[in-house]
Amino acid sequence: MTALTTTLEVQILRVFADQRGEHGNELGVVYDAAGLPGDLGIELTAHLGFSETVFVDDEPRAAFRIFTPAVELKLAGHPTVGTAWVLGERAGGNVPAVVRPRLATEVAAWREEDGVVWIRGAVADAPAWEFVQLDAPALIDELSPDAPEQRGRHQFWAWSDESSGLIRARTFCADMGVPEDEATGSAAIRLADRLQRPITVHQGRGSVLHARPAAEAGWAQVGGRVVSDGFRSVTL
Repeated sequence: MTALTTTLEVQILRVFADQRGEHGNELGVVYDAAGLPGDLGIELTAHLGFSETVFVDDEPRAAFRIFTPAVELKLAGHPTVGTAWVLGERAGGNVPAVVRPRLATEVAAWREEDGVVWIRGAVADAPAWEFVQLDAPALIDELSPDAPEQRGRHQFWAWSDESSGLIRARTFCADMGVPEDEATGSAAIRLADRLQRPITVHQGRGSVLHARPAAEAGWAQVGGRVVSDGFRSVTL
């Protein structure tokens, strides 16, 4: 008996790209996904080798689900920023004022004049991270995702320029099925809330995240640039 297969058309984004449009965390986006089971989203994410993918269930309402290779998440930064950006592009450039992750509180979204797309979310909806501050950016660069102490859910960070709010960071999250994440918006949300100041995080190979606490306690904002690398047909 032949096993059933499913072919999905997946748009590939890079979220938190630098000013040249390079780097960023890859994200798969599937449209018209309301009838697709969550297990398929998890399988797709693992197949692509990404940290997250998104199923857009209701495009007019900007309603979507976020999957890692292991679980569905409440709120994650690069999937939410990426979804806000791409739905805006599909609507002629106007970022939706609100996007709706299935398991989280509604998230405000907007694009600023420099092209950076921002979201504002509840800090409590973001995954919890263990933050480890080191003394210098060079120590961050020396870390290995294979070290036993980095196999949980950690962000290691150091000030590159504290007066300017510049941070060098790397994130390891093996318990989410991702040995190292290229750019982690949820960690930036939690770190900005923790530090209570605006920050610019240079993470991974060269991704750039902007984050800041919101005026209301318990909320924070994260933003970045997004690039589309087109569509890929994936058979599972």
